[in-house]
Amino acid sequence: MRGPIYTTADIRRIEQAAGAAPLMERAGAAAAELAARLASDKSKDILVLAGPGNNGGDARIAAERLKEKFFRVTVVEKELPADKPWALVIDGLFGIGLARPIEGDHAKLVEYANRQTCPVLALDVPSGIASDSGRVMGCAVRASHTITFIALKPGLLTLDGPDHCGEVIVNALGLELQKLLPPSAWIAEPGLFRGMLKARPRNFHKGMAGSLAVLGGAAGMTGAALLAGRAALRLGAGRVYVGLLAEDAPAVDLLAPELMLRHPDDALGLDLDALVVGPGIGEGERAEALVGAALASDIPCVLDADALNLLSQNEDLRKACARRKADTLLTPHPAEAARLLGSTVATVQEDRVKAARLLAENLNAHAVLKGNGSIVVARDGHWFINATGNPGMASAGMGDVLAGMLGALLAQRYSGETALTLGVHLHGAAADALAGEGNGPVGLAAGELIDASRRIWNSWLSD
Repeated sequence: MRGPIYTTADIRRIEQAAGAAPLMERAGAAAAELAARLASDKSKDILVLAGPGNNGGDARIAAERLKEKFFRVTVVEKELPADKPWALVIDGLFGIGLARPIEGDHAKLVEYANRQTCPVLALDVPSGIASDSGRVMGCAVRASHTITFIALKPGLLTLDGPDHCGEVIVNALGLELQKLLPPSAWIAEPGLFRGMLKARPRNFHKGMAGSLAVLGGAAGMTGAALLAGRAALRLGAGRVYVGLLAEDAPAVDLLAPELMLRHPDDALGLDLDALVVGPGIGEGERAEALVGAALASDIPCVLDADALNLLSQNEDLRKACARRKADTLLTPHPAEAARLLGSTVATVQEDRVKAARLLAENLNAHAVLKGNGSIVVARDGHWFINATGNPGMASAGMGDVLAGMLGALLAQRYSGETALTLGVHLHGAAADALAGEGNGPVGLAAGELIDASRRIWNSWLSD
């Protein structure tokens, strides 16, 4: 899946700019074409659930076009239809204009659609999914396919949206979006940055791959920093130092002896191209001092895990972050984002795009709000939604591996926006590759992503 993303307000502006273009007629016809291909061979009976607004108008036109193709079409608005073996159900109850939870007769129709075993085709967005946030509004249709009109919407790609929309097909309805309203958001994928990928010349040495320090690893949490360091090595950083806070920290990582283990102060004092601060760093005074020193430097920096919590607790650190000219990458999950915003997890999840944009704006940083459909926001306001990844990533250490990968990309002189967008996409793509091989999603361990990421990264560079 690729392409630009538009919010509901953007779509309304595009519709207005399109003027007299027969958008409803085009949408209905496009829906009918797809519906005819999806309909089960067992029956010619198609059920169309038509709501009161434009979405219902699209559905009614689709119904007429399907009748012309000799399908037997039943259109219902509120009443439950008689049970029969449907070839297809078309969900045209509510589209992008839904502003309140679905209830009453319409909720019963949603429940009816979700009980069917035939394909379910949603028009624009599955009814009940908020198009800007992916939030379920009371209840929502679980579609096998969604044909979305004009462009992708955020709600199809994040939070609950991906669990409800099935396969997404975009139909631009013949509009030239770049002319009507240039996009500011896209699906994260390597093609966006293909011209920026840097294949290595033969005349290359490790200094050209950059030096990175990972600061973290307090008592009982050295594994977090070591995971980040190992990920950075495999993704191509020339030298990787790991500054461990634990008094009983190991002198060598036997699984990656190439890592150079140091005292954190010593690591921070080296000639560095990038920093990763936070994996297993804890929340004591020493940790706070290290975060402050990193923010005071002019070194591109990834802030992860406890570094984010320290940032949320200390106004001076937040001001230091906002003043930075060097690239700063923030990688919070929803709870960390809520603390940084002085909000709640529920509020963050209600509008993930808004929350991620606030983080980037408030802290003058490139930020990713992790989760289903991670939201990546660049410092300049451009934003992306990442569609790779799977539930196997809900395991300890995944964030540490991501932080190390991002640090490696910064060390190799990729810009903050490129590093964050590509790194998040690559992280999820590695998890998907492993799941596709049977090594997940259940039981997928963070360390397994490291070599998988390396394979995919090298394939991108060779392409």
